[in-house]
Amino acid sequence: MPMPLEITETELPGVLEIRVKVFEDARGFFTETFNQETWTAKGFCPEWRQDNLSKSRKGTLRGMHYQIHPHPMGKLVRALSGRVFDVAVDLRQGSPTFGKWIGRELSEDNHLWLWVPAGFAHGFLSLEDDSLVYYKCTGTHDPANERALNYKDPDVGIEWPMTPTIVTEKDELAPLLGEAEYNFTYEG
Repeated sequence: MPMPLEITETELPGVLEIRVKVFEDARGFFTETFNQETWTAKGFCPEWRQDNLSKSRKGTLRGMHYQIHPHPMGKLVRALSGRVFDVAVDLRQGSPTFGKWIGRELSEDNHLWLWVPAGFAHGFLSLEDDSLVYYKCTGTHDPANERALNYKDPDVGIEWPMTPTIVTEKDELAPLLGEAEYNFTYEG
């Protein structure tokens, strides 16, 4: 029998919070992480192309990344262990929420997924050592179309819950929103 699934739109249209039922007892817990029939019945049925797993030390920032057309990528993100602050920034030209961001804490305890569709920059900050983040992707990594948005752009104004302490040079030097390359269009 398929497990209950709850999909909720966030304040950024297209970005979704997804919760699956978790059964806990003395042994620990059990949950169904994906069931094509259940998810399709809820209207959520992307075609998955790649799965990624990262492990990060506390203070590690990964992002804000995205891929432009012709190889955009949506990501379904979950923390398997530890805690991260997961962020999406709207890069869809013409969107009423263009340049706006949302953030959610994803943890091994809350079992929350965040769906970040193509057209959004995505990144996260590890809030604990050894945070494992798993994401299913609708595209494959394509270095020629990979781009980044600066995580500390004052015009976007992401409110990180702590100051990132481990940041790659690529992410530190990523362009601000006004200088970034993106080719997404809002289709409201």
